[in-house]
Amino acid sequence: MKKSESLRKSRADYLNKTAFSLSRNKRALSVLMKFRLIINSAKRHFKWVEKQCGISGAHLWVLWEIHQSPGLSVNGLSAAMAFHQSTVSNMVDKLVKAKLIQRKRSNKDQRVVTLCLTNEGRSLLRRAPKPARGMLAETMHSLPEDLLISFDRILKRVLEEMKPTDKRSMREPLSDLLTR
Repeated sequence: MKKSESLRKSRADYLNKTAFSLSRNKRALSVLMKFRLIINSAKRHFKWVEKQCGISGAHLWVLWEIHQSPGLSVNGLSAAMAFHQSTVSNMVDKLVKAKLIQRKRSNKDQRVVTLCLTNEGRSLLRRAPKPARGMLAETMHSLPEDLLISFDRILKRVLEEMKPTDKRSMREPLSDLLTR
């Protein structure tokens, strides 16, 4: 190969790598911007929910879950929302004090405590903004299984690269994380 051909090929390779790098950079920034938009949209939705009904988005989700499964236990509610049990217990305490839910002991086994909505809780849930479990959670639940699997793999990879040291936030309400 002649020196001039070799030089042209080197320049072409360099330009291709630079063009790829620029498009990769733009793509990475485009993904980052979408994360920002998702987070901001969720934050705005939580603020709107609180303004409309006077309770946080996470508390509204608790009401919705209890409405969907009357007689749910705190542990069952924790599993349904993927929140830490102590977080759910604190939310339940607050909603009991607000007279939106009540605890009931099982007639069969007095150790078993279940949760149910009060009339006030049902009324608030009826007039509350939708989706009651939150815009992001509702969207995740509505995605087709194959997309959820792909999205889960991608986010797992992102987290592996980021190496987060405090994973407790995975079990906290997003509304709490965004309003701190």
